[in-house]
Amino acid sequence: MTLVAGVDSSTQSTKVLLVEAETGEIVDSGRASHPDGTECPPEAWWEALQEAGKGLLDRAEAVAVAGQQHGMVALDADDEVVRPALLWNDTRSAPQAERLTADHGGPEAWAADTGLVLAASFTATKLAWLAEHEPENAAKTVSVMLPHDWLTMKLRGVSAAEATTDRSDASGTGYWSPRTGSYVAERLLQAFGRELRLPRVAAPNEVVGRTATGAAVAPGTGDNAGAALGLGLGPGDVAVSLGTSGTVFGVSDVPAADASGLVAGFADATGRFLPLVCTLNAARVLDTFRTLLGVDHAEFDRLALAAAPGAGGLTLLPYLDGERTPKRPDATGVIAGLTTGATREDLARAAVEGMLSAQADGLAAMAAQGLEAKRVLLIGGASASEAVRQIAPSVFGVDVEVPPSAEYVALGAAKQAAWALTGSQNPPQWKTGDTARITGSAAAKVSEQYATLRDETSSWAAHH
Repeated sequence: MTLVAGVDSSTQSTKVLLVEAETGEIVDSGRASHPDGTECPPEAWWEALQEAGKGLLDRAEAVAVAGQQHGMVALDADDEVVRPALLWNDTRSAPQAERLTADHGGPEAWAADTGLVLAASFTATKLAWLAEHEPENAAKTVSVMLPHDWLTMKLRGVSAAEATTDRSDASGTGYWSPRTGSYVAERLLQAFGRELRLPRVAAPNEVVGRTATGAAVAPGTGDNAGAALGLGLGPGDVAVSLGTSGTVFGVSDVPAADASGLVAGFADATGRFLPLVCTLNAARVLDTFRTLLGVDHAEFDRLALAAAPGAGGLTLLPYLDGERTPKRPDATGVIAGLTTGATREDLARAAVEGMLSAQADGLAAMAAQGLEAKRVLLIGGASASEAVRQIAPSVFGVDVEVPPSAEYVALGAAKQAAWALTGSQNPPQWKTGDTARITGSAAAKVSEQYATLRDETSSWAAHH
């Protein structure tokens, strides 16, 4: 039996899965936490990988790391870390994102060159912040790489001059083009002011090196691309991930270049593309309304399903703590249609419909970039809600499938490791278990109520 290891190095923790290469069956697993915060010493990820992978990595014939995207790991001439890595959720570089966009061609030019409209998440903006606010650290910096690149380098035991990345993670930097498959040197110079050593972009199924125990090391990937690979997404498949935030992503044969910034034009882990929409408000919307109603998960679901579609005219715009898609950082939630006849059931239903409608906006934005969802997979913590499952088809207008709960990012990394071992043209096809399929008719009333409220508040915000 051939075993491979898949690593998910996320913002909060490291998860390691030991998997049977031919079938995808999980043999063993480990986990270790990361420090909290929006910056982190990369050494903490390495220590967590050693802890989570103890007794697992030495049994694997191949390993791959799927990591949190966009983080900036700056190294000096001796390959020492210059400062703690700035993570994707560190927003201090928002002014630099605005300046770079305004001074160098506007959103259309950045989208055309890199598939992205700059936001504080992306690595290019963090490099600009480093150059402006920490010139001494910037002067020391010789190489820059992403979290999964650094961990892959450590696993291989090589120098930064031999470091590798993959298409998916490179596509989140703001200085690599999914369309051409190459770095955009001009964009890096605009961000940092001089050249830096960047990791080589490896082929998706390449063996980029060996660990100290002789295991093959695959290129690794970004976390969303890892999840797509773990789920087995193909062209036309779209995943709606309902965690603290919401993520809508799918596999496409053509690159996205959305000048509105709603869709990030990432690459995937197989040679295709992974357009992605991120919303700030998803599962926490339901958590908020459960608290307001003073009920547990089961009772909340019962209340929501007891109300009719449209929630008695009650509509929630779920921008509780601002929103990223659309770009409304200072927005708050809005409830419309509240009358003396409103019930607890209506309020619960409105919360679910509002949260799902925000994700439906993501599906619409994807369709505008050429990815019409033929199949929607519902994943993430809130996908366990029976109300969410039953209401989603009517809001999305298509049937949904709910795959079994699993660590799909780590599973995708393991699949890449198995793929690199075989060297075959396509990744292995692993069964993910029984998938629940839920059907339903599109509820035009829900869509109309939500669109009216969204557009009215957008117009009001624009004039105030």
